[in-house]
Amino acid sequence: MTSRKELLERLAIGDRIIRETPVIQLQDDHICLHAKLEFLNGIGSIKDRPAFWILKRGIERGDIVPDTTIIESSSGNFACALAAFCRLLKLNFIPVLDPVVPPTYEAYLRANCKHVVKVDECDETGGYLKTRLRMVRSLMSDIPGSYWTNQYENPDGMDAHYNLTGAEILRALPHVEYVFLGVSSAGTVSGVSRVLKEHNPDVQIIAVDAEGSVIFGQKPKKRYISGIGSSITPPLLKHAMIDDVVIVPESDTLTACYELLTRHNLFVGGSTGTVYSAIQSYFRGKRFKRPPTVLFLCSDRGAAYLHNVYNPEWVASHLMIAAPTPVAS
Repeated sequence: MTSRKELLERLAIGDRIIRETPVIQLQDDHICLHAKLEFLNGIGSIKDRPAFWILKRGIERGDIVPDTTIIESSSGNFACALAAFCRLLKLNFIPVLDPVVPPTYEAYLRANCKHVVKVDECDETGGYLKTRLRMVRSLMSDIPGSYWTNQYENPDGMDAHYNLTGAEILRALPHVEYVFLGVSSAGTVSGVSRVLKEHNPDVQIIAVDAEGSVIFGQKPKKRYISGIGSSITPPLLKHAMIDDVVIVPESDTLTACYELLTRHNLFVGGSTGTVYSAIQSYFRGKRFKRPPTVLFLCSDRGAAYLHNVYNPEWVASHLMIAAPTPVAS
């Protein structure tokens, strides 16, 4: 078994894996638009940061020891990041998934975890999150020495974005005026908004959610694209400093993903398309003496969404619209 000393040594290796991601400027006719490329994190998404930070803090406090079993509910990215870091740390990890998880993520997790649990029962909102959370609690009661990373409630995840993501934004764009952030577990919007508001109280934090998510009091509705939205209001949301909220239909998410691909050569996932769509609708028709500086995060790559967002047959059958042709004009 790995000793605590070896666990701390491996944790130091993980510290070096978390690297600063670049901010690039995109062409836009009305605003000074920037994208932070979080898909360039080592495991491939913005979830690398809270996954590692939660494990790091848990180990440093002694809550996680060499024989701890890590358990988490996830629709994909967070579980993949946990799987990679738990493998590095030689910790056992059990992800709890549902049918919406992208097939590539499920395959990755089954290749990297001895035990994967997949629920198939919808909850009362039409989603699977509450079912996953009930399964997590059941596993916790059955497995001695287990630890739930609990991305929806663990403040360590929020602190990761305060200390890492938010600090990097300030270094790259200290005078940013608008930051658009997708919301699911609420760790990103809570951590980033707090550090940016401390630096500049006037910065506008615009939260973005998917139509059918209940986070901001909407009526629940079946959602098909993972990565944004939730069947619960995440407890971490109470720490967020939000100025406005934009709700985006999934059909607009799809259109935005294709626009990011054809206009900006960014092959991104559904949550990024949702946020980009929110930016376009938010500033549509507005006029400025000087284009405002706007930032959004590219949370993950589009490869995990080839089966749905970038699949015309899936789009036609699930969203009842024709998929845009991804060819630049």
